[in-house]
Parts: sequence; structure tokens; C-alpha cells
Amino acid sequence: MKHLTVKSRLWVVGKEGTFLGEGRVALLHAINRLGSITKAAKSMNMSYLKAWKLVKSMNQTSPKPLVKKSSGGKDGGGTTLTEYGHKAIKLFEELSDKHNQYLSQKFENQLKELQNGDI
Repeated sequence: MKHLTVKSRLWVVGKEGTFLGEGRVALLHAINRLGSITKAAKSMNMSYLKAWKLVKSMNQTSPKPLVKKSSGGKDGGGTTLTEYGHKAIKLFEELSDKHNQYLSQKFENQLKELQNGDI
């Protein structure tokens, strides 16, 4: 039998809908790296409006804001992740890694059982 793997995606959801997923975390990383929702959206081939709506949704769903915007000033403002935003990313990435490790191990074990005729 050819080598098979299992793939899965994880979302953290609440009553209001999706809180975090791979795409939202990628947007947060881009905002952190580029300091701007506009630049982050462009780097992901996403419209500013969509990126802004995702940020707004995450901030409203979260107990504390993940992203903070500042306007004006000599540098023209920008967007940064809050400490809570950094913690949320870390939590999601750790959970996603454990989720994928569990599924891979479980699938590997079941595939062996299938090949051995135990299932």
C-alpha cells in the first residue's frame, strides 16, 4: 500500500462563530510582522475590508483584544498585536500541533491494523 497520511484543520469557535483558525492566525502573524492591516492583507492577497472584518471579529469574540490599532502621529499609526494576541497565537499553534500529532499517530496505528487484517 502506498504511504498515506491524514490531514486536518482546526478551528476554535464560539457562539459568534470562528475565533481562530489557520488563516486567522496567518493574518495575525502578518500584522505582527508588517505592523499594518493593509500591508498584512496585501501580503496575503486579501482585501483590506476582509482583513479588517476578521480582526474585528476576533477582537469581539475574544475576552481581550488581540489586535490594537493606533492612528495618526508622526509615523502615521499602525497595528500591533497585544500580549493577549501573542498568547492566543501560541495557544492555537500548540493545540494545532498536538491535534495533528494525535491524528497522525492514531491513523498510523489504524492503518497497521488494517494492513494486518485486525480490522
